[in-house]
Amino acid sequence: MIFDTDILIWFLRGDGAAARLIESQSDRAASIVSAMELLQGARSRVEIKTIHQFIQQNGIRLIPVNEAISHVALSLIEAHALGGGLRVADALIAATARAAALPLATGNARHFKAIAGLEVKAFRPGAE
Repeated sequence: MIFDTDILIWFLRGDGAAARLIESQSDRAASIVSAMELLQGARSRVEIKTIHQFIQQNGIRLIPVNEAISHVALSLIEAHALGGGLRVADALIAATARAAALPLATGNARHFKAIAGLEVKAFRPGAE
């Protein structure tokens, strides 16, 4: 399963539902874009270290953006930016999930619902 950035943030903030979701998956992955978003939001070197440890300790495989993912993301932006407001980071994350043929777990399902060929697992923080 590919985890959207929001789920990783909730896990880092101690949300039990996010922890259970991540821990329940044997194949844990995220787009490298999500790692960049996490690091961009860090407020200190300690938080940067915590993010790196979190990714490593939870066995989250970071999938890099490659040429194929870039082209799919470009087509997603063309198809969904005007009507649906799809942003670059979300397009890259969705393209990564499609390329890996894995479902995307996200708390922002509406951002991704119109994307053909993408299996979306809606998530709510704190949900039991």
